[in-house]
Formats: sequence, C-alpha cells, structure tokens
Amino acid sequence: MDLIEQLVAIVGSDNILTAAGDMAPYLLDWRGYYRGAARCLVRPASSEEVSAVVRACSQAGVAMVPQGGNTSLCGASIPDESGEAVLICLSRLNRIRKIDLDNSSITVEAGCLLQAVHEAALAAWRLFPLALAAEGSCQIGGNLSTNAGGVQVIRYGNMRELTLGLEVVLPSGEVWNGLHGLRKDNTGYDLKQLFIGAEGTLGIITGAGAQAFSSAAGQRYLLAGARIAAGRRTSAG
Repeated sequence: MDLIEQLVAIVGSDNILTAAGDMAPYLLDWRGYYRGAARCLVRPASSEEVSAVVRACSQAGVAMVPQGGNTSLCGASIPDESGEAVLICLSRLNRIRKIDLDNSSITVEAGCLLQAVHEAALAAWRLFPLALAAEGSCQIGGNLSTNAGGVQVIRYGNMRELTLGLEVVLPSGEVWNGLHGLRKDNTGYDLKQLFIGAEGTLGIITGAGAQAFSSAAGQRYLLAGARIAAGRRTSAG
C-alpha cells in the first residue's frame, strides 16, 4: 500500500486532496507571494489521526508541512515547489474541549479559529485576550506556532505568556501530552516553550490550554447583579 492509500485509510477519501485544482487555495500564501506544490493535502480530525498521518509520512521518509488558517505573511505554511511534501491541514481539529471557570482557563484544539475561541470564552464571561485582524480566519495552532502577540500584547503578553499547556504530535508520530492548566509547574523542563514559535519544525500542535481572564462584560454583569440584589435587600428591609 503506497503512502496516499495509507492516508486515505486514516482520514477517509473525503479528507484527502490530490488534484492540483483542489489543492491550489492551500498552496498560495495570503499575499500571493509564495506558491508551492504538494503530493497531497490531508485533513485529519483528531490528534490520533494526526499521529497516524505523521507516523505514516515519517516511515515513508516524506516531508510534512502543517497548515492552519494560512494567514501567514511570510510563506511559512506553504510547501516548497518540489511537490514531494504532504500538506497537513488542521482545520477539522476545531473543538472547544473545556472551559474551566474555577481556573479561568480554556482548552481548545489547534484548528479552532481565534474568533471561535473569543466567542466561547465570552459566553463563559471570560476573555481570551489575543487579538489579531485575521481572527476570523487564523487558527490557534498557527498563533502558537508563530508566538503571536496581537494588539493587546503589552497588557497580556505573547502566546508564550498566555499558554498553560500543549498537546503535540512529535515527528515520530508519538503524542506528547503536556495539556494541563497548572499556573505553577516546577517539575522539570518547560517543554511547551520549545514548540511555541517553532512553526511546526519540532512537532505539530494539536491542542492547547490557555488563560481566560475575567472579561469586562462579565464584570459588568456581576456588578449589575450585585446592585439588583442589594436593592432587593434594601426594599425588603
């Protein structure tokens, strides 16, 4: 069984593209400066599928290029022109796994749009502060892989400062699970920092836990509730 047949067995025929026309939008960078080629594009839907795809490519000696929202301005998510690489699109890893109100944290998959993370956090009266013009198309995995900062970086920091834990598929296909919400962890090397800003060269990020701050909207809601409750007590007295 050749590599493409193996990949089809992993993700299904609907989630692998081989025709040049079908792959074309994924092989051109946002500014139109860089154009690449690939033997196929594969769209896994879970960390397990990413792991299996990476293992198959690794065993075949085939290069891999992970791609998020493809909003990069420097061609980082575009394969070279050889047409030998497999392009791994992470857009189907788009679930919000958990919102922990007690810990003020949110756990998401790498293919989540930044806007979707904002909306999920706000629905829980929390703020995920990374703010970019491309929030409707960029993905969290890409934000992590480029250590994005955005317009609130001075107040809240880059993705390095916002990230609590990661789940990463290593080049061998093994899954490193450092996905936790600990605010203090002095148990050894802070391995997640190796992958943040590495642009997929050391592994493919599939999940992340990040800080979610109390939002201004949530604070206003709680303040209004407190005032209403105080008014009721006054009336009752």
